[in-house]
Amino acid sequence: MAETIGAFISLVGAAFFLLSSIGLLRMPDAFNRMQAGTKATTLGSILFLVGIGVMRPDYLGRTLLLAAFIALTNPVSSNALARAAHAYRSKIGARMSHDALAEADARKEADHVD
Repeated sequence: MAETIGAFISLVGAAFFLLSSIGLLRMPDAFNRMQAGTKATTLGSILFLVGIGVMRPDYLGRTLLLAAFIALTNPVSSNALARAAHAYRSKIGARMSHDALAEADARKEADHVD
């Protein structure tokens, strides 16, 4: 019974991987692609690892540790990639309709000058 439940959980995780890959292909710009890729792969990885842990109880501790590591590091790496993409985009002169990050950086820089 545990193998069936674990296989189902892993299958749901694999479905999130599939949705993530579709999102990477369908989204129009780098920021939307990062959103689709990060959210779905984080959840897909966690579900996949938990499914393996349920199927093989002797691996459960290791898979939960890996899932916690993924849950902590994926958002941080996504934020770093988004900031790098934002900095690169402003160097080539691309305009965004509302750029809250640039406004916040300008306010921070103005506060340091005063």
